[in-house]
Amino acid sequence: MRLLIIEDEPDLATGLRAGLTHAGYAVDTAETGSAGLEKAETHSYDLVVLDLNLPDVDGLDLCQHLARGEQPPRILMLTARGSLADRVRGLDHGADDYLVKPFALAELLARIRVLLRRDVYTGGCVQRLGDLVLDTARGTASRAGKRLSLTRKEFGVLRYLMTKPGHIVSAEDLLEHVWDEHANPFTETVRVTVGTLRRKVTRPDTPPLIETVIGRGYRLADQS
Repeated sequence: MRLLIIEDEPDLATGLRAGLTHAGYAVDTAETGSAGLEKAETHSYDLVVLDLNLPDVDGLDLCQHLARGEQPPRILMLTARGSLADRVRGLDHGADDYLVKPFALAELLARIRVLLRRDVYTGGCVQRLGDLVLDTARGTASRAGKRLSLTRKEFGVLRYLMTKPGHIVSAEDLLEHVWDEHANPFTETVRVTVGTLRRKVTRPDTPPLIETVIGRGYRLADQS
């Protein structure tokens, strides 16, 4: 899943990016509201972590603008303003959740997992598709009870495919949601990552769990 952090405190933004990247997310950052808006209009983010106090725009106005988009991302607002009135105002302007500074990274990660799984066909931190199990909280995957040794990008691809079982997902869609803005769109990184992931999740004497649809993309076989 791809996230955007709009935060004008460089140290906090750097720390958040490191923590979220370690958790397996693709993360972009912006230090101003205008830069964040430009990135949000260029890329398709699954969730935006938005600081309310920005140097160039009103965070509430930016939140409202993002929430009214054609395909709006989930929005988690970060702010030092912790009064009930402030929280209500943030939610009324389109935020999906509201976290007051200072906060623990563990709580932020938990809230992000909750927001992202609202659109997933399974509930909780554990996603299941037949004998394939993905634990987004622990960052682990297994098939038929056997632990899969996945890289962060392989885990990210599998997590995204599991939100769309049986549907064709293009390489461009995977690049947009699993890699960050520094990824080279002209490389073979998606094809190579999917190829190694396919080999790891395929059981002996069974059809490949991840199918290649020539000219269109990839499809995770729906075992349900």
